[in-house]
Amino acid sequence: MEHGENQITIIDEKGNEQLCEVLFTFESEDFGKSYVLFQPVGEFEDDEEGPEIHAYAFNPTEEGGDGELIPIETEEEWDMIEEMLNTFYEEEEDEE
Repeated sequence: MEHGENQITIIDEKGNEQLCEVLFTFESEDFGKSYVLFQPVGEFEDDEEGPEIHAYAFNPTEEGGDGELIPIETEEEWDMIEEMLNTFYEEEEDEE
C-alpha cells in the first residue's frame, strides 16, 4: 500500500473483498510504524454511530507495492490513533 492512495481492497476472514476509502496514513516515530485509517466505500454516516473506521499498522514495501496490514495490539497505540483521528475530524470541520 502506498502513502497517498485513496482506495484499498481489504480481504476479510471469509475471503470476501471490500473496497475501502483511505482516510489518511501517518507515521509514528514513537512506535516506529506507519498507520492507515480507512472505511468501507459506500458506508455513509448514520445519525448515531457514524461510519465504521478501521485502523491498522502497515509495512510499506520499498518497491511501492502493497504492504502488509498489521493489527493494532497496544492500548497506547489505540490512544495515539484516536488522537490522530480526532485531529483529522477537527481539520475536516475547519475546512467546511
